[in-house]
Amino acid sequence: MAPRYKITLTSQQRDSLEALTHKGKSNAHQFVHAQALLLCDIGSLCGERRKVAEVADILGISERTIERLKQRFVETGMDAALGTTMRRPPIKRRFDGRFEARLIAQACAEAPEGRVRWTLRLLAQKIVELQFTPSVSLMTIQRTLKKTNYSLT
Repeated sequence: MAPRYKITLTSQQRDSLEALTHKGKSNAHQFVHAQALLLCDIGSLCGERRKVAEVADILGISERTIERLKQRFVETGMDAALGTTMRRPPIKRRFDGRFEARLIAQACAEAPEGRVRWTLRLLAQKIVELQFTPSVSLMTIQRTLKKTNYSLT
């Protein structure tokens, strides 16, 4: 079966990968991936192309890892294949400390009439009713109360 993704490095890419593997300033992940790309290169100076199984045996990683590495290299480039590009930005928090303080204050307040204690659903309804936020999930309330070691029981 023919390889799905073929790696052909330019001389500049080959030089930068060789520098990465020889200077010793990269982390182990980048080092192994750079070596894998060098070994998978079709236009290598060594002559014939190595199979994925051979490269996996040489480097001690799985064939699937090499296939994914080759795919990333072909589709997104060398930086993404080596893992040097930034990942997606972190998720922005919707609720701040002020919201959490109001929620905890409400949970510490007297339970509604006819109830012995607050439930997550009652707290969520009260938070929306008091217009702290337009909507809130039960899991948000649960996580916030769990962070403070507050128990509804």
